[in-house]
Amino acid sequence: MHEKLFTPGPTEVRTELLQQLSTAQIHHRTKEFSIIYDDIQKNLRKLLFTDNPVLLFSSSSTGAMEAAVTNGVKKRCLNFVNGAFSDRWHQITKKNGIACDKIEISWDQAVKPELVEQKLQTGAYDAITVVLNETSTGLMNPIKKIGEVVKKFDDVLFLVDAVSGMAGTEIRVDDWGIDMCLAGVQKAFALPAGLTVASVSEKLLKRAETVDSKSYYFNLPLLYKYHQRSQTRTTPAGPQIFALQKQLDYIVNEEGIKNRFERHQKMAEYVQNWALEYFDIYAEEGYWSNTVTCIENNRGINVDRLISQLVEQYNVRIANGYGDLKNKAFRVGHMGDLTLVDIKGLLSVIEDILSL
Repeated sequence: MHEKLFTPGPTEVRTELLQQLSTAQIHHRTKEFSIIYDDIQKNLRKLLFTDNPVLLFSSSSTGAMEAAVTNGVKKRCLNFVNGAFSDRWHQITKKNGIACDKIEISWDQAVKPELVEQKLQTGAYDAITVVLNETSTGLMNPIKKIGEVVKKFDDVLFLVDAVSGMAGTEIRVDDWGIDMCLAGVQKAFALPAGLTVASVSEKLLKRAETVDSKSYYFNLPLLYKYHQRSQTRTTPAGPQIFALQKQLDYIVNEEGIKNRFERHQKMAEYVQNWALEYFDIYAEEGYWSNTVTCIENNRGINVDRLISQLVEQYNVRIANGYGDLKNKAFRVGHMGDLTLVDIKGLLSVIEDILSL
């Protein structure tokens, strides 16, 4: 029997979107495909409040993260690390032989604009990486304010992992000065995994022309060349693209972008209030995520047993703490197409299991 997912990704996918995956294949070098591509482009730009092109990667988000640093760093990259996935970006940068430094912050603390400005004033860096929404900790970094700082440094690119935030919280790419904003569709987009979207600025594309990129597959100038033809450079993940087109039409034209963000905010507030009543929240107050809450296990419950009972008795699944937080916390995803009614039902059965 199907397990309903309240994990921080992958997320629940509506039946009509799963059905869209079975759409008959079309050739990706046809006008028919280009019409679909342009429709996706139009709605992604609306969702991200941007005039920038939004490239489609038939890969996990890790591929787009690699594209960002291999195409965008000419001098030295500064990676701000306050969770598992921001640390992954640092590892990606290092593995590609790119000059970089890591600024490590406690996982329960946000990256503060003052720290960013202090480090950029050294003049040592031409790019920074920051995670908008740390899936591992349920912490949302102040990307808007960080963007205001980065704007003071003309030669610095602002690269943002928005994997578990995009389509669940407002991101104003142009106003906030984001040069690459990337996300996989298996989280707040509520689609099957296998596709990543990434907005790219003119500033990043110009930088990429001058960087001796170490990647062929993730080469931004070549990807952009095909984007201008309303095509992907290589064979795309066609079924996921069909589903993305349908979901974006739903988000923009049926639910409404503002309504979607408000729904996520209501779900987040409900989970957060519940967590404060029965447990605690791991992340620093004031920086709690709109899409995933990392609940601190200050009661010493057996998290693995709780997850097993939820699956066996109710066919629902939440997630354990990530990495060093395993069993010290558990995570509830409140993103995608879930509703407040879904969230209330989940938390009610957790109360029953734990006799809270």
